[in-house]
Amino acid sequence: MTDCGCEKARLDLEEYLRNEVCKTEHAQIREHIENCPSCQGEALVASTLTEVVARACKESAPEELRDQVLAKLREAQVAAH
Repeated sequence: MTDCGCEKARLDLEEYLRNEVCKTEHAQIREHIENCPSCQGEALVASTLTEVVARACKESAPEELRDQVLAKLREAQVAAH
């Protein structure tokens, strides 16, 4: 039984979305995704999740929350020693 490309596309999807695969693999995966409804759906979910996480990482916590977290970390360090 041969794989139609889904296994490779899904295995390398994260690297593909971050452009971390070689040009040849990128083209092969892109072509497969364009022609496979199942992998299109999976790629859409993965790319949406990647974008949301990237956006969230760019936001900073309010200063009050940051101070509370740092205070709790200091308390935990003191308690551990």
